[in-house]
Parts: sequence; C-alpha cells; structure tokens
Amino acid sequence: MVDPNFIEVNEIKDFSTYLASIEWKDPWLIVLVSMHLLTTATAVLTRNHGTFQIVLFLVLLSLVYFSESINEYAAANWRLFSRQQYFDSNGLFISTVFSVPILLNCMLLIGTWLYNSTQIMAKLKVAQLKQKLRQESSINSMSHEKAD
Repeated sequence: MVDPNFIEVNEIKDFSTYLASIEWKDPWLIVLVSMHLLTTATAVLTRNHGTFQIVLFLVLLSLVYFSESINEYAAANWRLFSRQQYFDSNGLFISTVFSVPILLNCMLLIGTWLYNSTQIMAKLKVAQLKQKLRQESSINSMSHEKAD
C-alpha cells in the first residue's frame, strides 16, 4: 500500500520538497530527533565541564566520520526499522537528518569553548591590571615615606 502523501523521487525539486517527503512520524526518526535535542541540551548544560565536552565532541565527530558506513548499513537493513527506504547512495538523507545536526552541536561546543576562553582572558587581564595598580601604589607609598 502506497501512502497518498508519498512523493516520488523525480518530483523532488528543492530541499523543502525533500524535507516534506520524509515521514517524520516514523518512530526511529522521532528517536533520532530526540537524540539530537538531548545532545544539544547536554552540550548546553555541561558548558562548565570541559573534559566531558571534549569527550562529547570527539564522539559526535566520530559519528559523523562513520556516517557513510552507517548509511550503507541502514540502506541494507532499512526494513528492520523504517517504513521507507531513505538511504540513498549519495548520502543526502543521512547528511540531512544525522550529520548536519551533529555538526551544529559541534559548532555549539566550539562556540561555548571560545566564549569561555574570552571570559577567562578578560578575568586574567583584570587580575593583571589590579596587580599592577597594587605594585604602583606600594611603590608610590614607599617613595612618599622616604620623602617624609
């Protein structure tokens, strides 16, 4: 039985048509989207835990690296978990729903690291300026004592 909302491959003209052709209520896609949201929440909530974020970053990049192998496996076994065969040889589907969201999470992690770095550098500079002021004030007070 063919779904009446099913879009033939030759009917796909642009990216929005492609996204519309995906059956987003498929349970495994709901789990995948939930995984991406959970990953984003984890990245945000662990922003002050650098070691954990590095491990998360490396795991995410590893998943992207192996996405071609995942795509090949999924293309061979799609009937086990999906209602439609999405896994094309060019990897458009896996790139769209798997790799791009993961890479966006990686960019979020890098942005967090850059922000934290700027905050640390600003605190360091303030501490250096305070130290310099203390040294200058102690030198000035010593020179005033010697003058008296």
